[in-house]
Amino acid sequence: MTHVEDELNSQPECWARVVAEAGDHAGVLPSPGERVALVGCGTSYFMAQAAAALREGAGQGETDAFAASEFPRGRAYDRVVALTRSGTTTEVLELLGALRGRTRTTAITADPDTPVTAAADDVVPLEHADEKSVVQTRFATTALTLLRAHLGVHTEQAVTDARTALEAPLPEGLVDSAQFTFLGRGWTVGLAHEAALKMREAALAWSEAYPAMEYRHGPISVTTRGTATWMLGEPPEGLAEQVRGTGGAWVAGGLDPLAELVRAQRLAVAVAAARGLDPDRPRHLTRSVILGPNDR
Repeated sequence: MTHVEDELNSQPECWARVVAEAGDHAGVLPSPGERVALVGCGTSYFMAQAAAALREGAGQGETDAFAASEFPRGRAYDRVVALTRSGTTTEVLELLGALRGRTRTTAITADPDTPVTAAADDVVPLEHADEKSVVQTRFATTALTLLRAHLGVHTEQAVTDARTALEAPLPEGLVDSAQFTFLGRGWTVGLAHEAALKMREAALAWSEAYPAMEYRHGPISVTTRGTATWMLGEPPEGLAEQVRGTGGAWVAGGLDPLAELVRAQRLAVAVAAARGLDPDRPRHLTRSVILGPNDR
């Protein structure tokens, strides 16, 4: 079993634990009414997108999400929350340093024994969700589960559905698809982007992601026999039929959307295996991006 497989299989237990401990971190996570930005890189950025949409949807305050490198430093926030598995990502550390003394910052990390602890005002350690793999799975979903619990929108069904996602077989023939499109609405748009990223990282697969309503505005043109379109959450009316009409496969997301992401992680590993690839050794990637002066 690869590191990725082992780690993605442990997600229900990681989620249950972080929910049980969520109250311990209430004082350093955003309070209702605060103006908040969430930042990250790669997978963490997509989790930030999901969390920002959830927070605004829960009526807890204006919330934005940015790639750490694209944060608008002239904009005022009450708190900036950085998601960083490694605690060493250059763009995150540089941003936290720039915000020191003028904006309260919280870092959610898997490794508190790293520079991020000194860079942020507050730290939420999720050491039990740390990973050996380059490809992120359980840290990302555990961090988002923590934020869902903090917002009061986590349900026990999510953990139950995650176990189902690990046990139920993937749709027949899906592994052989030539192209994969993931769709979301609201907070699940970030999950769709993350699902597509997993396919690219682990399996070198042609994969895309869009807001579900935007999919009709051009991207559906690549959908045909031998492609798959996967919906994370409730689809717009008529979209499933429209996709089937192209000859492409439609995958309905009947589980909690975060559990559907677990299914997509499994698909990425399965496609990698079918193509003779090792998902623990993704091409051109490292566990943390640490930039030198000539890389900026």
